[in-house]
This record gives sequence, structure tokens and C-alpha cells, in this order.
Amino acid sequence: MSRTLRIVLIIVGLLIVIVAVAPFLIPVNQFRSTIEEKASAALGRKVDVGNLSLSLFTGSIAADNLSIADDPKFSPSPFLTAKSVRVGVELIPLIFSKQMNITGITIESPEVTLIRDPHGEWNYSSFGASAAKSQASQEPTAKQPAPSPSGNSSSSGNEFSVEKLALNSGRINIGSTSSQKRSVYGHVDLTASNVSLTTQFPVTLSATLPGGGSLKLDGNAGPLDQQNTALTPVNAKLSISGLNLASTGLLEPSAGLGGLLDLNANMASQNGEAQLSGNAKLSRALLVAGGSPASTPVNLDFNTKYDLRKNAGILEPSTLKIGNAVAQLKGTFEVPVDSAVLHIKVDAQNMPAQDLEAFLPALGVHMPNGASLQGGTLNANLQLSGPTDKLVTTGHVGLFNAKLAGFDLGSKLSAVSSMLGVQTGKDLNIEKMSTDLHMAPTGLEAQNFDAVVPSLGSLVGGGTIDARNELDFKMAATLKNALGSGARGAASPGAGAGAVNTPAGGAAGAIGGLLGKVTGGAGGAVGGAGSAIGGVLSGCKNSAGNSGPTIPFQIKGTTKDPKFIPDVGGLAAGLLKSQLSCFGGGGQAKASPQQQPQNPNNPIDAIGGLFKKKKP
Repeated sequence: MSRTLRIVLIIVGLLIVIVAVAPFLIPVNQFRSTIEEKASAALGRKVDVGNLSLSLFTGSIAADNLSIADDPKFSPSPFLTAKSVRVGVELIPLIFSKQMNITGITIESPEVTLIRDPHGEWNYSSFGASAAKSQASQEPTAKQPAPSPSGNSSSSGNEFSVEKLALNSGRINIGSTSSQKRSVYGHVDLTASNVSLTTQFPVTLSATLPGGGSLKLDGNAGPLDQQNTALTPVNAKLSISGLNLASTGLLEPSAGLGGLLDLNANMASQNGEAQLSGNAKLSRALLVAGGSPASTPVNLDFNTKYDLRKNAGILEPSTLKIGNAVAQLKGTFEVPVDSAVLHIKVDAQNMPAQDLEAFLPALGVHMPNGASLQGGTLNANLQLSGPTDKLVTTGHVGLFNAKLAGFDLGSKLSAVSSMLGVQTGKDLNIEKMSTDLHMAPTGLEAQNFDAVVPSLGSLVGGGTIDARNELDFKMAATLKNALGSGARGAASPGAGAGAVNTPAGGAAGAIGGLLGKVTGGAGGAVGGAGSAIGGVLSGCKNSAGNSGPTIPFQIKGTTKDPKFIPDVGGLAAGLLKSQLSCFGGGGQAKASPQQQPQNPNNPIDAIGGLFKKKKP
């Protein structure tokens, strides 16, 4: 072996020995109080670290444990805990001068708790603010250069700066002082470079969201706000993918609401005001209990301004899209401790109705089996108000010139169609359908329902769709024409020729048949009465100005399988009311029953009395 090679091997061996022995010769634990003191001064919180050890290979000091105290106004428990932390240092000053210059801090598997009080203040609001104020007051008038990327960052004196700050595989628990419930964000990784309390620095953050999904933030933060850390300026891109809203804590799990949110936005905050603009997509939306996830997504191009001090914001005019259907949104919102509160106006005009069909299940509305919505437009003027988990939507909705293909309303009313000649065909053409809407997580209520169906006439009424998707509607259909062949065919056997020779006679014959059903066999006699009054009914019109009767009925079942149940007694009474109202009155409106007592000598009152329910 050559002499030169032996010298090289000896030097290498000595270096290995030095690297192995030096950590035991340098009493790094003497720096523990220094690290705790400087960290506590920089953060404004008490910092405790465990036993220290030096690694010359990595050029860092490792601590067994780390604990950072919380603001005592919020919790006696630590704000941050970690089982290990590595502090990068400059080795030469440390070994020969016992001077510790920190170049980086890496915290492994930290657990952080973020808490908000009823006034909207966070427990990190005072984090490092006093140190930032102190450093800012000590800076000379001339602008100092930013920390060098070569690793010459320092932490000497009262100044705090570090080349790299990292949190790896952490967990963040978010909640409020008024509740023990916490939302957990796992696999949190944060990296910041050239960190200083008084300058702007780049930062990236990624996390796994509750219930799945991911979050990423990439941009710049700082300088640290000297009064409130939560107001520190941030300019970054925010990306959220697959956030399950039902597991965020923003929605009450028992309400059965939810959806998957994807968001891409730019955020910028300055002087306590944040602006967020971008695009959000909500897939598999479920907005009422008893509904089903929508098969088509909702896209929102939005722009918001948010006051970080007041915890309130404005939704600037924004655009919501469902397929080719477009609506305009604007309003305000507040973000108190528990959940956001919205006050949003929705203005939608001439939206293609067919594009909305796939979204209706999210509202608890399902197309009847075998039916589909074709053509037509929908207009809506709505107001969304309340907490996100108890959101209430009110307003007016109108559907125009649409077709419900594969839905035969006449067959649904088969119990009376044979008597009254209701025939609408296999498709239901809708000229107009409008209602006042009230929608809450517990269900949907429609009031002042008004529809015009060319093949039938007009329908009015109202009702509800509850959380189990069950229908409870009370309706009335006013036929556009006098009863025709169907009514003639349904005339009572006791009805005379007059009962079928005229439209009114057809109605009278139908009345006779109905009376037979209601009175249990007296239909023939009453049918004769119908025949007798057939001439009187000739030319009479109902209150809607149409020549047909008004048919009361109920809608039960579900939106997928609605059941149309005629009120037979009410139907006959309605026929009498509409077709006989001109008896002695020329078709003019009569006083209400409360205003005008029944006259037993009046044939209308006498026959109509047959249909009144007996009081027990």
C-alpha cells in the first residue's frame, strides 16, 4: 500500500472518529435554554423542547419533544405538540465558538389546534405579533436586504429569520370555544422559505381534508401583522379537490345534506380585507333531506370580498351554471363561529328546462317513472337565507312551454276520466306552470300553484314534498271544455235524453253517475234530477270562464310514483258549484256560505247538501 494512500485512509478514519465522537463532546443540551428563549420571544408563547442531540451528518440539532403553549384565553392545552424537531445550524460557529446560528427548522408529525371564540378571534391571532412589532421598530430607515438563500440566515439578537421552515405529516384540529367538536385535517405539509417576521416570504401548504379530498395553497405571506397575526397579508392560489361537505362540520350530518366541492381560486388579503375569486364545482349535490345526489354538477364563477375583522363578506355578481342553464347570484354572508350564514339572491331567466332535469333530485324532485322533461324554459327569482346547514330558499318559479314526455295525466286521473272525459295523451304539454316556493332541508312547499295544460285546462292548488319524498298536494283541475263523449258514456242509467244532448246535459249525466257513487245506489233518481236540470245548465260557465267543471283531487305517493286521488264527493259538489252556479244567478258570483245561509228550497243547496260530511 502506498504511503499516500495510507495517509488518505488515516485522515478519513480520523474524520469518521471526529464525526462519531464530536456530538458527545459538544454539550448541545446547554443550548436548550437558548432555543426555548429565542423561540418563545419570536412566537410570543412559551416554548418547551426535550433533550437535544447533534448530528454532524445532517448539520442539525434534534429535540425529542416540542410543545408550544396556547393563548390562555382559549385553552390551557398546547397550541402545538410534536414528538421530534430538527433545527439546522451552522456547524463551524457551533463547534469552535459555541455560537448557534439557525438555518432551518423542521417539525415532524406536529399536531396543531386552531380555535375560534364567539367574537371571531382565532387563538393564533397573537402568535408572533409582539415580536414582529419589536423587530419592525428596530429596523433602520434604510431597507435591509432579504436573507441570503445561501444559508446565512440568523436568529441573533431580537431578530428572527430562518432559511427554511417545514412541518411534515402534521394534523390540524379546527373548532370553537363553544363546542368540543373538531374538524380534522391530516397529512398537513407546510414549507416556507426565507422566513422573517418583517418581510414577505414564499409558502406552500397541502393537506388531506375531512372525509377525503385535498387542499393546496401556493403563494406568499407576510410581513406578519403587528396587531393580529390572522390579518397577515397573503397572496396565493388555492386549490381544493373532492371536499366532502357533509364531513366538514359546516353541515349537520343528521340533515343528510352534502356534495363534493372542487375549487380553484386566487386569494389576496391586505389591511384586513380578503378577496377570493375563481371557479367552484359542486358534484353530487344534495340540498334537501329525502333528495338524491344530482347527476349533473353545478359550476359557479364567483368573486367575493371578506372583512376579516367583521367576519362578513359580499358576494359580488357571480354566475351559476347547470349545463347550459345560467343564473346570476349576488348577496352577503357572515361567518360566525359555528357555520356560515347566507343572504343570496338568485335571478334566473330563460334557463333551458331540460338541462335542469338531472339536478332536480338534489331538491327532492324526481321525474315520474318513465317521464322526462323536454323543451321549455324556467324563470326563477329566489332568496337564499340562513345558516348553511339550515338554508331556506323562498321565491317564485315558473316553467313555460315545456313537455313532460311519457306522462299521461288523464290516465293518472282514470278514476274520474271515464266519467268526465279527461284525455291528455301520452305526453303532457305544459303551457305554463308557476308557484311560490319555500324550500328547507326538511322538504319543499309549493303555494299558489297555477298551471295551464292545453289538453286539460287549468290546475291550481298547493302542497308539500317532505323529507321522505312523499307528496301531499290538494289540487283542483278546471276543464277547458264542457264534458263530451266520456261524460255522455258515464251518464247514469236514470238520466234522460236531456242529460246527454247538450254539454250541460253531459255534465248533468256525470253528476248523476257521481251521485250514484256517493249516495250508494240513488244515482238513478238523482240522475233523473240531473236530466231535469240539464236544460237549466245549457250555456252555463264556471268561475274560470270555461265551460267545463272543476275537479278537486289530491296528489299522494312520491314524485317518482305520484298517485292522483279524486275527491269524489268534492268532485260532484264541484260540478254542482261550477255547472249549476248560474241557477237563478246568471253565472254571477254568489256570497260565501258564511255570508249566505243555505236555502232548502234551492235545488243547488239541496243537492249539494248530499256531499257534506256528517258531523259526529
